[in-house]
Amino acid sequence: MSRLGNLGHRLHRGEIAYDFVGKRRIWYGVSLLITVAAIVGLAVNGLKMGIEFSGGAVFTTPKTSISISEAQNKIAGHTAGQTAVVQKLGTGSLRIQLSNVSAAQARTIQSDIAKDLGMKTDDVNEQVVGPSWGKEISQKAITGLVIFMILVVIYLAIAFEWQMALAALVALIHDLTITVGVYAIVGFEVSPGTVIGLLTVLGYSLYDTVVVFDGLKETTKDITKQTRFTYSELANRSLNRTLVRSINTTIVALLPVAALLFVGGGLLGAGLLNDIALSLFVGLAAGAYSSIFIATPLVADFKERDPAIRALKKRVLAKRASDAARAAQGGSEEEPEAEEEREDAHAAAAGVVGPRNQPASRNRGKNRPSGKRR
Repeated sequence: MSRLGNLGHRLHRGEIAYDFVGKRRIWYGVSLLITVAAIVGLAVNGLKMGIEFSGGAVFTTPKTSISISEAQNKIAGHTAGQTAVVQKLGTGSLRIQLSNVSAAQARTIQSDIAKDLGMKTDDVNEQVVGPSWGKEISQKAITGLVIFMILVVIYLAIAFEWQMALAALVALIHDLTITVGVYAIVGFEVSPGTVIGLLTVLGYSLYDTVVVFDGLKETTKDITKQTRFTYSELANRSLNRTLVRSINTTIVALLPVAALLFVGGGLLGAGLLNDIALSLFVGLAAGAYSSIFIATPLVADFKERDPAIRALKKRVLAKRASDAARAAQGGSEEEPEAEEEREDAHAAAAGVVGPRNQPASRNRGKNRPSGKRR
């Protein structure tokens, strides 16, 4: 068995555990810093909206050996004062995009671009997108996102608990904010592919979070019938059991996305892939982080405000203090052992049993001769 596989088995059996929930204030602080940086980047740079949202014109040339930099230099001064975004398509043709260009201006620009690049005017394809259509698309995208969030909260509240629904909503907003902020900082264009990527990311993040929540729900079933663990401790145990699965799933998902972003968009120059690949790459990474470090710790925070869970925590801490005092005074061990057996029975019913060190019996092996008995 590989080292990672062995680690996964030990985490699942509860032999080792990382205190994600106990150190949640650290993760909250890290998320807050990243989110603030994303918001600042968004406020300073803003989003570079594609013509599908802002309106403009797209000109597509036939296959040509002219490079992107050469094309930008040749058409400079014939773009109606707008900055041209030139991309090389996989077919070898050029895609020239200009924002805030009217239909009348587009016809003039089409003729000038064809002349600058040494082509016939009819060979340069022109496509104009009006600002009203772009505004309508933007509104529909925002509406779809809001409806998605509402449906997610309703479903999780029904299938799990309202605390989990609220934690999942916070995690989704966290992922969305970071992804949009990175877009603003990097300066990539927001296109319909970006919106598709964002919705895909939210779906993936939700899937990862639901997997963790499903294990948490099973682990904390009938939690008040035992006094060995607090809710936060069981939440941390459940998170550790699904940790390796979440990491493996994220890595497998990130590898093809990284190929799209760095190989397709970077090395091969397929610029159109960057729009969707960047949103997927950043969103998948943020979603994996939020499902582990944000969603479950938030559920623990919300649940521990519940009177029944708070009472359970007091009983657990009081029992531990009592056991520690009894051990310090050298009290009888038979009574604690019987109590542990009763707790294990309740914990087994709740699905929270994990390996623990059994106390050695004080009289075990006493006056027993060594070797084979006759």
